[in-house]
Amino acid sequence: MNLLMKITLIVAVLSVNIFNYVKANSLEYDGWLNIALYHALDYDEPNKFTLRGNVTVTNRNSGLVSVAQEPLTLQDRNKLKRLAQENRLYRLEAHVSDSNGVTKFLTSSKACALAKAQLTDVLWVSLDHSGTVTAVTQSVNNGNMDHCRDLSNSDIDVLDEFNTDVYVKHTENAPIPDTASFIQKMEREREARERGDTKDNRSFFAKYWMYLVPVVILVLISSTNPEAGQR
Repeated sequence: MNLLMKITLIVAVLSVNIFNYVKANSLEYDGWLNIALYHALDYDEPNKFTLRGNVTVTNRNSGLVSVAQEPLTLQDRNKLKRLAQENRLYRLEAHVSDSNGVTKFLTSSKACALAKAQLTDVLWVSLDHSGTVTAVTQSVNNGNMDHCRDLSNSDIDVLDEFNTDVYVKHTENAPIPDTASFIQKMEREREARERGDTKDNRSFFAKYWMYLVPVVILVLISSTNPEAGQR
């Protein structure tokens, strides 16, 4: 069995294994997942997270989602106002639940930007090639943040519920190299070398420079020795 046949056999076996893996995970990739959202609003207790809402991805492949979120209480509005006036971060923790368990992701944005955007934000759910969530990221249209300290009670009072768009982002596949053509080229070159058909079209210096350089050095050294002896 020559080299080309061996490599072709290996590629075929790997292709079958990859196909079986994708087939085994196709149902999981198309399946649902739930994302529970918790946010930290308390300035004095920054590690205290309370429930904001839930996002259900009913189909990972199509990106179909449903969103249900809790309205802000008066106390929550005041906490958000303080975060905005102090130019602090609004932190969001996403708990992703699927058949593999629960995975947590932390993301954040400027509290002032969120208040200026009237609680309008975007959540990006990133999936890898197998449908596993790799990141949950929040983005906010920051608007004019120069007047954060001028937020009034009327600005905060209109903040009632989050208006969130959720997008499922799939990992893009990289270009697949033309492995078969490369292998065939290597095989042809190997066979040509064995038959002695290959020709070296390099210049004379490119072929023999490693021999010429030492000779030149020896000539230079020998030309300087008589002068040293006369001294």
